[in-house]
Amino acid sequence: MHPRHTDAEPRDRLNPVVFYGSAIGIVIFAVWTMFFTDSSSRIINTALGWISDTFGWYYVLAVVVYLAFVIGIGLSRFGKIRLGPEHSRPDFNMASWAAMLFSAGIGIDLLFFCIAEPVTQYLAPPDGNAETIAAARRAMELTFLHWGLSGWGIYTLVGMSLAFFSYRHNLPLTIRSALYPIFGQRIHGPIGHTVDIAAVLGTVFGIATSLGIGVIQLNFGLNYMFAVPENTLIQAALVIMIVFFATVSAVTGVEKGIRRLSEFNMLLALALLLFVLFTGKTLFLLNALVMNVGDYLTHFVDLSMNTYAFEPPTDWLNGWTLFFWAWWIAWGPFVGLFLARISRGRTIREFVAGTLLLPLAFMMAWMSIMGNSAIDMLMNGAAAFGQEAMNNPASSIYLFLESFPWTGATTIVVTILAIVFFVTSGDSGALVLSNFTSILHDVNSDAPIWMRILWAAVIGVLTLALLMAGGLSALQSAVVVTGLPFSIVLFFMMAGLLKALKVEGRKEDSHRASLAGSLSSRTGGERGHKSWRQRLARAVSFPGRRSAQRFLSEIAHPAMEEVAGELKAQGVEARIVEGDGDEACLALNVTHGSEQDFSYQIRPRRFATPSFAMRAQHANADYYRLEVYLLEGSQGYDLMGYSKEQVIEDILDQYERHLHFLHLNREAPGNTASLPDDATQSPA
Repeated sequence: MHPRHTDAEPRDRLNPVVFYGSAIGIVIFAVWTMFFTDSSSRIINTALGWISDTFGWYYVLAVVVYLAFVIGIGLSRFGKIRLGPEHSRPDFNMASWAAMLFSAGIGIDLLFFCIAEPVTQYLAPPDGNAETIAAARRAMELTFLHWGLSGWGIYTLVGMSLAFFSYRHNLPLTIRSALYPIFGQRIHGPIGHTVDIAAVLGTVFGIATSLGIGVIQLNFGLNYMFAVPENTLIQAALVIMIVFFATVSAVTGVEKGIRRLSEFNMLLALALLLFVLFTGKTLFLLNALVMNVGDYLTHFVDLSMNTYAFEPPTDWLNGWTLFFWAWWIAWGPFVGLFLARISRGRTIREFVAGTLLLPLAFMMAWMSIMGNSAIDMLMNGAAAFGQEAMNNPASSIYLFLESFPWTGATTIVVTILAIVFFVTSGDSGALVLSNFTSILHDVNSDAPIWMRILWAAVIGVLTLALLMAGGLSALQSAVVVTGLPFSIVLFFMMAGLLKALKVEGRKEDSHRASLAGSLSSRTGGERGHKSWRQRLARAVSFPGRRSAQRFLSEIAHPAMEEVAGELKAQGVEARIVEGDGDEACLALNVTHGSEQDFSYQIRPRRFATPSFAMRAQHANADYYRLEVYLLEGSQGYDLMGYSKEQVIEDILDQYERHLHFLHLNREAPGNTASLPDDATQSPA
C-alpha cells in the first residue's frame, strides 16, 4: 500500500556500482584473454589446477550439504511457507513451469554431453576395466551423478532463498537479499555490491562460455548437413543471429517469449527422445532405464562422497566431477534467480520437489535412452564412432543419429533444438543480468527493456570476441575458478535462510498461542436473538464497490483512529495510511524501533458474484471482500459487515499476536535474526 504524498513516484533505475563494477571487470577480462591469450590461459589453468587439487574434498562435501539442506527444509514445517505473500498463487501452470526449469537449468549442455559423457565414461572409466558390462553401468551412474540431484540442489538453494526474501519480504531480487538476516541493512553497502558484482561476472562468463561451446557445435552441425564452412566468420554470424532472437524474446518478457520458447523446446526434445526410443532397441532401452535409475539411487551416497583418495584419477576427477560441481555453483546465481522469477506463489515444498524431481525425471530418461543407445553401438563394433565422440564431443550427437532412420530430419531437429536452447539461455540471461544491475521499485517486475537489450548485446559481443581471440577455454576455466568463492556465499545463504525461516516459525507459534482470543472476539458485541441473523445476512450478502468504500470510511477508518489514538496515548508511534490506487484501502502502521513493525491493512478484493446470489439481477456483477492483510500477506477472511467494535477487536487480536511473536523472537536462544518490513508497501 502506498501512502498519499506529493513526492515523485520511485522509478526503476540503474544500480551504478554493480553495473559499472561488472562492466569494468568484463572489459578487463576480455582484453586480458584476447591480447594476452597464452599468459592468461597459463595463469587461469594454474589457479584451476590448484583449486581442484586443494579443495576437491571441499567441493564434494559442499555439494552434498547443499542438497541435504534443501531437502531438509522442504520436508520440515517450513515447507508450507509460500514464496510470496500468503494469498499469492503460482503465475505458471506445472507444464510451463517445468519447461522453463528444463530450458534454463540444462539447455544446450544436454545435447553436448548426452552422447559424449556416457561414451567417454565407458571407454575411459575412472576405475575398473573399460568396455565391460560393469563399465556400461558405471558410465550411466556417473552421468546421472553429474546431471542429477546434486547440481539441482545448488539451483534450488539459490532460487528458494531469492524468492523467499524478494517475494515475501520485498527485498531486491539479487543475491545480496539472501544475506539480510546476517548483515541487515549493510547488504545495501559494499558487502552487497561485492556479492552482486561477483554474481554478474559469473553469470556473464557462464552464459558466454555456453554460447561459445554451443556455437562451435552448431557450426559443426551446419557443416555436417549443408557443408557450411567451420570458421570464425560463420560463428560470428551465428552469434549475431542468436543474440538477435534472444533480445526479441527477452523484450517480450517471461510470460510470452521465454515461456513459449521453453514449451516449444520441451516438446521438440521429447519428440526426439521418443523417436530414438521407438526406432531403436525399445525393450533394451526401457530395461536399461529402470536399471540405471536403480543403480543411481542405490549408490547415490557412495557416488556423491567418492574422492578416490587411495587411487586418485587426478585428471579424470578434475575434468569431470570437480569441473561439474564448480560449474553448477558458478551458474547458481543465474539459474537460481531465474527459477525464483518464475516460482512466485509456490510453497517451499512445491518448489523443492519441483526443481529437484521434474528436471531429474527428464534428465534420467534423456541420458539413459541416448547414452545406452550409444554404448550399445560401441558394444556392437562402432569403435570409430566412440573415438570421434570422445575426441570431438560437438560431433557426437550428429554421428550418433546416423545409425537411425531419417537422418536428415533428425539432424535438422537437433539443430533447431540447439538454436532455441541458445535463445532461451540468452534471453533468460539478459533478463537476470538486467535485474541484478537494476534497482527495481517493484520486485514483481523486471528491469526496463533497454537494459535487457544492452545485456543481450554484451553477452554476444563477449562471446564473439573470445571466439575470435581463442580465449574461450580460458573463459571456461575462469567460470570454474569463480565457483570456489561463490560456494562460500552459498553457506551464508543457507544460514540467512534458516534464520529467517525460524522467525517465520515463531510467527506461526504466536498465532497459535493467541488463537483463543481471536475466536472469541470475532463475534464480540453480538448478543441475543439478532446475532445469528446478522451473521447469516453478512454471509449471503455480496456488496458492491460503493458499499466497500462506505465501510472503509464509516467503520474501518474510525476504528483505526481510535486504536491509533490509544496507542499514541500509551507512547507507541502509530499512523494511518490511506491507499491511492484504483481501489481505496487502509493501513494502521505501528513502529517498534529495531524490532519488526506491525501493519494491519484492509484491502478490497473484487470477485465475480456467484450464481446462487439472491439478487438475480446482479448475478453477473462483481462484489467485494474487505480482506485483512499483514506484512506476510492476506489472512483470508472478510471484514465486511463487522461493526466498529468488532474491527477494533480484530486489530487488537492481530496486534497481540504480533507482540507475542516479538517476545518469542527475543527469547529464542542465540537469535539475532531480523526480517525487513515495509509497512507502506503492498503485499500484493
